[in-house]
Amino acid sequence: MLKDATGFKKIYIAAGKTDLRKGMNSLAAIVSLQFELDPYETDILFLFCGSTRRVIKGLVWEGDGFVLLSKRLQNGVFQWPRDRQEVMDLTQKQFSDLINGLSIVSTIRTAHPKYLC
Repeated sequence: MLKDATGFKKIYIAAGKTDLRKGMNSLAAIVSLQFELDPYETDILFLFCGSTRRVIKGLVWEGDGFVLLSKRLQNGVFQWPRDRQEVMDLTQKQFSDLINGLSIVSTIRTAHPKYLC
């Protein structure tokens, strides 16, 4: 189910680490209080990642209740952005890259001033 997210209007990830012992209500509270988004909006996928980066959880409101999704990688880790404690809005391509183990955060390296013309 998480390989294809074309049915969602928006996909948000909580960058950084989330305590994945939390259940539906606690994750909805993070969405509401920390990120100031509405967890009760339908067709929105909120994704969270734990400290090991091997497991992600997804939270979706279906109009009559929450659905809690979980994906654990057998090998490897998710390339989850760790440098910010905020929510990021993903495109379908970024979501696909994330699920397939690719990084969604570009790294920009600046040249040493000595090499700049």
